[in-house]
Amino acid sequence: MSRYEARELLPHEKPVIPGSPATPDHPLRDRVLFFLVGVVINITGALGNALVSVNLINLQGTLGAFTTEIAWLPAAYAMTNVSMNLLLVKFRQQFGLRLFTEGFLVLYALTTFAHLFVNDLRSAIAIRAVAGVVGAALTTLGLYYTLQAFKREWRIKGIAISLGCSQLGIPIAYLFSNELLQLGEWRGLYLFELGLALVSLACVIGLPLPPSERMKSFEKMDFVTFALFAPGAALLCAAVSLGRVQWWYEQAWIGWALVGAIILLTAAMAIEHYRARPLLNLRWLASGSLLRLFLVMALVRLVLSEQGVGAVNFMRGLGMNNEQLTTLFIVVVSATVLAIVFSALTLNPQHLHEPVIVALLIMATGAFMDANSTTLTRPEQMYVSQFLLAFGGVMFMGPSVVFGMGKVLANPKNIVSFAVMLGLSQTMGGLLGAAALGTLQTAREKYHSSVLVEHLSLMDPQVAARVQQYAGAYGRTTVDPSLRNVEGLATLSQVTAREANVLAYNDVFTVIGVVAVLTALYVFAIYLYRQLQPPPPVAPSAASSSPVKT
Repeated sequence: MSRYEARELLPHEKPVIPGSPATPDHPLRDRVLFFLVGVVINITGALGNALVSVNLINLQGTLGAFTTEIAWLPAAYAMTNVSMNLLLVKFRQQFGLRLFTEGFLVLYALTTFAHLFVNDLRSAIAIRAVAGVVGAALTTLGLYYTLQAFKREWRIKGIAISLGCSQLGIPIAYLFSNELLQLGEWRGLYLFELGLALVSLACVIGLPLPPSERMKSFEKMDFVTFALFAPGAALLCAAVSLGRVQWWYEQAWIGWALVGAIILLTAAMAIEHYRARPLLNLRWLASGSLLRLFLVMALVRLVLSEQGVGAVNFMRGLGMNNEQLTTLFIVVVSATVLAIVFSALTLNPQHLHEPVIVALLIMATGAFMDANSTTLTRPEQMYVSQFLLAFGGVMFMGPSVVFGMGKVLANPKNIVSFAVMLGLSQTMGGLLGAAALGTLQTAREKYHSSVLVEHLSLMDPQVAARVQQYAGAYGRTTVDPSLRNVEGLATLSQVTAREANVLAYNDVFTVIGVVAVLTALYVFAIYLYRQLQPPPPVAPSAASSSPVKT
């Protein structure tokens, strides 16, 4: 830190918000190093949960868990991750950046190291819950390091780059997790994650962030709010994450979890509403522009669920595994990197609505392309559509967060409120998107299956011929004609179920496309309304002092 304290910081170099680092004018070498460290930390934070999420099937076998049990691993991560920004912002303000950066990275390394000794599902869930806490800290830390790499006038582009790097976790995890599993089974995943954590820790120690302004920030009522908000948000995450897997109305605990979430979150909101210095400024969050922003961001998270819930599960339903999806996710990674570069080059704070609208239309195009899938569709047929979805998703995030950050800079005391709502819109938006699309796919599969079965009758010559064709395949192994006929009927039933699944996924892709188009129209309507509004009147005193107004 001494090199920053050797001279007094200029006004434009001082921290914008207490708890954030100063932004001195670094030499080019330091800017490059800060950028590389920021990319490493962003990818480390994103990969931690991604490596688990994309390999649940392998972990299920290792831990000897059922499908309904292994789903608790990503749920536990979300349950703790979603509410941690309530405390992390004030933690940085009161205890400083050094303890924040090094402390949480050490905790992350210890958590990952503990993964190597996991022997049962309960301990794995507990460790994933701790990882959720650390993941929230790494997202902010990666952003801080990336911003140090840019001059003041270009710093807004660093936001787009940092957010884009955070979206590389899932596609990168698909690229080489198979190799890690082959090297050391499930421990290979955690050894790699531990290596990333240690590299990030070494980078942070070797290249510390500039100092921040510290202040007494915590109040006693902050912990009361957190004690209500955190378990309420966790119960909501658990219900939404497991509802589709265990089915909504078949498990009583899901209903009780939702009831508990409503009670706890309502109590937390009531306390914050009447506080003189609230942790969550509900009046500010309830402003029209911010409500619209978080609604649009949550809807886009639903659209982006097309890749995880839609395309990947669709391919797995057709018999594809992670290894056969490698090339598809090379395309996705390429699209994400190109979108990061494009967004950084084109991001303009004066024109934030236009790229959001274009990004939504790009994602809608990709979703509608996938809506024509058949049982013969393979990853090669989805290269273009998934490229468009990945590109549009990254292109959308930069302008959206920059718009929200502009609101925060106008009133810095609301940084906690914005951080919490941003995390909620992303985490809960992703969970709700996955739950909604998964539920829709299941419901539509049942519908299409019933329609197809209604038209299958052995009195139909074509159906009878198809059954005989399937039965003939068992001619060498089954002598009894009646048993061969039973096998033929079973095969026909499997084919019917597969066709019903394909039709259901097509419905899901169509709904995603419609949601993206409607969201784009909504954003365009807001943009058009603002353009048609007359400029605000200028006070006479202001007019006399500023004759030229732009």
